[in-house]
Amino acid sequence: MATDCRAAAAKVLAQVMAGQSLAQALPPMLERVPPRDRPLLQQLCYGTSRNYHRLQSLLRQLLAKPLKDKDRDIQGLLLVGLYQLDDTRIPDHAAVAATVEATKFLKKTWARGLSNAVLRRYLRERESLATQLTDAQRASHPNWLYKAIYQQWPEQAAQIIAANNSQPPLVLRVNGQQGNRAAYLAQLAQSGIKARPGLLSEQAIYLDEPQDVATLPGFEQGLVSVQDEAAQLAAPLLGAGSGERILDACAAPGGKTCHILELEPAVAELYAADVEPERLQRVSENLLRLNLDAHLLAMDCAKPDDRLAAASFDRILVDAPCSASGVIRRHPDIKLLRRADDIQSFADQQIAIVRGLWPLLKPGGTLLYVTCSILHPENDALVQAFLAETDDAKLQAIDGEWGTATATGRQLLPGLLGTDGLFFSRLQKSPG
Repeated sequence: MATDCRAAAAKVLAQVMAGQSLAQALPPMLERVPPRDRPLLQQLCYGTSRNYHRLQSLLRQLLAKPLKDKDRDIQGLLLVGLYQLDDTRIPDHAAVAATVEATKFLKKTWARGLSNAVLRRYLRERESLATQLTDAQRASHPNWLYKAIYQQWPEQAAQIIAANNSQPPLVLRVNGQQGNRAAYLAQLAQSGIKARPGLLSEQAIYLDEPQDVATLPGFEQGLVSVQDEAAQLAAPLLGAGSGERILDACAAPGGKTCHILELEPAVAELYAADVEPERLQRVSENLLRLNLDAHLLAMDCAKPDDRLAAASFDRILVDAPCSASGVIRRHPDIKLLRRADDIQSFADQQIAIVRGLWPLLKPGGTLLYVTCSILHPENDALVQAFLAETDDAKLQAIDGEWGTATATGRQLLPGLLGTDGLFFSRLQKSPG
């Protein structure tokens, strides 16, 4: 049975506030609303998550006492209501009425009066309530992350914050084995789809408007894939050559795996490894669509198993699990889910992976370390720590004028060049 769009959004947000990601919570709920309502449901969930810290701070002022955990759905509904009033074109009266009506679908009609009172009070007092917000709340970032951004990137912080709160572009990567960017731009133009080339990657195309990828010319035939331009820099930086053995560690969903093979189809072998077997299914699907081949390997990359011999790979890509602080615009729920003490946990996991994989690299081989983080403990600090403890590791320069040069690599920051925020560092093992 179809459910009300705002009630559905409230349930999704309740799950996110309880610790689930939007990627987990939203898809099942999309199936429960009529197709015509699905774009609005997505907008309400992503928009409310993007503005959560500001909206939640306003809601605290509007409630006489906090709601109980069992009423997280009502909390989610009120946040959705505030989001509609502040950040959508929905008329105020319609937003209030629809939000109040959603209490019926949540089977909590007791909240009808509360919802009406909260939203109408906000309409009367929104300016005075806004003056009570801190800078971090106004920027809709958790306080620890807001401080970290300003401490680590003082000159770029305002732009990073703005990018984190923006809607991301849809970026495509043209498959060089089946065509080139100019030809595909022409196909898009013929289909009435406005697009422009990227500045950093020769395969990158930005669409002016979001598009269902299934409707893109040749998508199912493998002409293009979806991948942010920053991520498209990884495969060229790895520099896989003909006849080489390559390991793509932490590979799911496989965008970088496929790009490596598109750029150099004559590699001897490519292994794509990930700790979660179910995530490798996504890699398999992408390889199949693009008519590419790789060995898929389910393993903990911090503890490689005997299937991978020592000193057997010419190049290793470590796309390390991280805070994802550089891709918040694509995953705004990160601002709800991450905690300050998560960063050290990620750093510990990251260096364990690099330590575990380093023995698999041949003498003279290259390891490219990549994160979608902008935080130093996961990036420069980690690479410096590994170099300090590893006698046969040295930095390999990354040429280019893009992004920001750091002590151990280069950093792209969210929004500054239109890309996500990614860090790259390239290490070489001594020849022997």
